[in-house]
Amino acid sequence: MPREKAELVAPCGINCGACSHYLAYSRNIPKKAGKISHCIGCRPRNKQCAYLKKRCNKLSNNEVDFCFECEDFPCERLEHIDERYRKNFNTSPIENLNEIKYDGIDTFLENERKRHGCPKCGGTISIHNGKCYDCEKIESWKS
Repeated sequence: MPREKAELVAPCGINCGACSHYLAYSRNIPKKAGKISHCIGCRPRNKQCAYLKKRCNKLSNNEVDFCFECEDFPCERLEHIDERYRKNFNTSPIENLNEIKYDGIDTFLENERKRHGCPKCGGTISIHNGKCYDCEKIESWKS
């Protein structure tokens, strides 16, 4: 699996490096309307966090790098995203943020490599659909 990059971890704790839209972009998988879309990640496209930035003054003013740095952590909006990601994708942005806060970004990224590494080819398995974008045929971002 390619080395995960810290700049692909969004302020909300979501690892864009395991996102189906980023994986499609980084693997040059052709776009398909409604099925495969591309994204370079929240931080690289200067969005900081696609889910929270418009609703968070601290993110929009670049006062925090990660949501755990805020005195309101976890805020209601982050809790809503966390609930959705736990239910739909079996991951928790809040747990990710706590891991980054207490263990550091390097440990988090190493654990992400283990969590999302493909046992067949060593590529990256998407958090959104459980498919390896390096060795499986990708028809849609959904499973």
